[in-house]
Amino acid sequence: MDLKRLIRDVPDFPQPGILFRDITPLLGDAEGLRAVLDGMASMARDLSPGCIVGIESRGFIFGAPLADRLGLPFVPVRKPGKLPAARMSVEYSLEYGESRLDIHEDAMSPGARALIVDDLLATGGTALAAAKLVELIGGVVAGLIFAIELEALAGRPRLASYTVRSLVAYA
Repeated sequence: MDLKRLIRDVPDFPQPGILFRDITPLLGDAEGLRAVLDGMASMARDLSPGCIVGIESRGFIFGAPLADRLGLPFVPVRKPGKLPAARMSVEYSLEYGESRLDIHEDAMSPGARALIVDDLLATGGTALAAAKLVELIGGVVAGLIFAIELEALAGRPRLASYTVRSLVAYA
């Protein structure tokens, strides 16, 4: 299936000069969404994950159903102030500024193999922060899977020490 036909280009969002890749048409197409989840599940199996880590918020859209398909627990990585129990935090840079991600300290067992899932790989800052969080609580990053990769923003080289896979790539 040509998933690119279901991804809308939105120029100058969220700021002038940015070309936003909008997945809402993809999410609104049952066959397209199924194709993404099937593709992610296929890419995940040989990585032998023990849990799926989804990055807020669009990583939840793909991560939770992927965890269900693979029969694995789902671990949310959240934006600041969203997790109620003891947590670890990492501050990081992204395309438009600075941010922070949190994970519960007890989100996975030590040595658990975590597969990190998100909708988009751009500069890699968010994904790298999520990987560091997994490692801070004693997990092992089995790999990272994205629906979309923006190759020109060079996120993959920032994640060179991890296995990185994507379904759709834009040069």
